[in-house]
Amino acid sequence: MLDTETFHRWIVETARLVEANADRLTSLDAAIGDADHGINLRRGFQAAVTALAEKPAATPGAVLATVGRALISKTGGASGPLYGTGFRHASKSLGEAAEVSELQLGAALAAAVAGIRQLGAAAEGDKTMVDAWTPAVAAYQSTVDGGGALAEATRAAADAAEGGLRSTVELQARKGRASYLGPRSVGHEDPGAASTVLLLRALATVTAET
Repeated sequence: MLDTETFHRWIVETARLVEANADRLTSLDAAIGDADHGINLRRGFQAAVTALAEKPAATPGAVLATVGRALISKTGGASGPLYGTGFRHASKSLGEAAEVSELQLGAALAAAVAGIRQLGAAAEGDKTMVDAWTPAVAAYQSTVDGGGALAEATRAAADAAEGGLRSTVELQARKGRASYLGPRSVGHEDPGAASTVLLLRALATVTAET
């Protein structure tokens, strides 16, 4: 079971990874977007960590709700609303549970993807963060359904997200700013998929420690 502290550590670790990779994310975005993904996401997750420190959340769902609000209000570009919506949908899935099981976490991740897909009107193959999120959630659920431990499932999710990120290189963007480039968007990793990998690597790291 995952408690509130574990979810808090997930967000802190995500913020750390985003900070460490902000320049890379912005470089990826410079090739096919507005060159601000790393800058925006760093600001958003720093705001989330600050909000959690100022007003500690009482439940895992409350942690995710706080993060969602911070990302929507403090993160610019498309990534703020998309990630913020994902976290808020995940929060609603968890409700007020004090501890979260492997199955509940899987449902929350699936809810996050559903929220992101709905807001962005994106599907796999559109060269967006959905190309990392969708295989990640499927890998997580497959591992849990097969009797795998939580740490194994989150590691499988992160690995699948990495594979989804690599797949975006050969895709032509059909959504967002990158879609304006047409065929010129081919040959580049999608920055949203890259940041999704960081978020899921952070989850794998903290669940390996529980």
